[in-house]
Amino acid sequence: MAAHGGSWQLMAANLQADPRLASSQIPLYPKIHIAVAEPSAAMLVRHLSYFVTLARERHFARAAEASNVTQSTLSAALRKLEDDLQVALVVRNQRFVGLTVEGEHLLAWARQILIDYDSLREDLSGLRTGLKGTLRLGVIPAAMGAVGFLTTRFREAHPDACVEIRSLSSREIQKGLDGFEIEAGLTYLENEPLDRVRRVPLYHERYILAMRADHPLAAEAQVSWEQACGQRLVLLSEDMQNRRILDTLAAAFGLELRPTVVSNSFLGVCAHLREGGFVSIVPQTFRHLFGGTADLAMRDFAEPTPHQAVGLVLSERDPLPPMASALLRTTLGAPFAATVEAAERRPIP
Repeated sequence: MAAHGGSWQLMAANLQADPRLASSQIPLYPKIHIAVAEPSAAMLVRHLSYFVTLARERHFARAAEASNVTQSTLSAALRKLEDDLQVALVVRNQRFVGLTVEGEHLLAWARQILIDYDSLREDLSGLRTGLKGTLRLGVIPAAMGAVGFLTTRFREAHPDACVEIRSLSSREIQKGLDGFEIEAGLTYLENEPLDRVRRVPLYHERYILAMRADHPLAAEAQVSWEQACGQRLVLLSEDMQNRRILDTLAAAFGLELRPTVVSNSFLGVCAHLREGGFVSIVPQTFRHLFGGTADLAMRDFAEPTPHQAVGLVLSERDPLPPMASALLRTTLGAPFAATVEAAERRPIP
């Protein structure tokens, strides 16, 4: 296999040499000097794809269905993969039990090889016809109000590409980048920073109080954190980093946030602002989304409040996949902070 022959041999050598396998109770093939036969590129990619699908589905029938093959075809391909590598990858009885130690080791290699292969095909295709395919972008709920600034610029540069936006926590963004499930993320850069990523600062997040226009606090030019904490609050749930940031800020003023309603989505938060006298502490980018809505009001806090850096995160791998690389090129040097500030200055009720 021309593209991955080195990776195939190195992967086989690592599976045989992994020191964790010495203590494994799973029967191993004899450790002898072997010459690994290199399957064709198409066969290797197909077999690795079946293996990754089985690891995800954890069920032979579901994995076969997801791969659009019969269960016997999938099983035969997996046994061929085991024969080529001379290690057992799957624990079987009448059903899927799990991966062996060797199988878990292979899984990381397989994901990397598959993403590299797809990236190579996308890159070569892009040279001929321009960038096509789908950019998968993980975005924390607090940054949803600003994501349009990012994706619009990307689409202007690459009109044949599509964008899939996933609402994820910062921890899920880390998992998505590590597992090659997303190309990039939009998240906090300094608070609970992610590992193994390259960072591109875009803007700073600060906080405002949102409420109905007929709420008593809407008559104020500014509000205090003490006033906000005394209201009927609807906030993000504690599994969201934005909520943990707000809890820390309130504690710095000697206060505690005690929301009556919590949600892991700002849609759930905003749905309550029009009902029951609720108020919420939201990022200033929500002015851009709801500032022109006549029945909602948004007020600044009187006290100086620390800002949070928000930006783009991508894998530190080099080279980046084509979609991630294209997004990075359209982001570098773009005036995102000024764009966010300009949107915030629009008149509000």
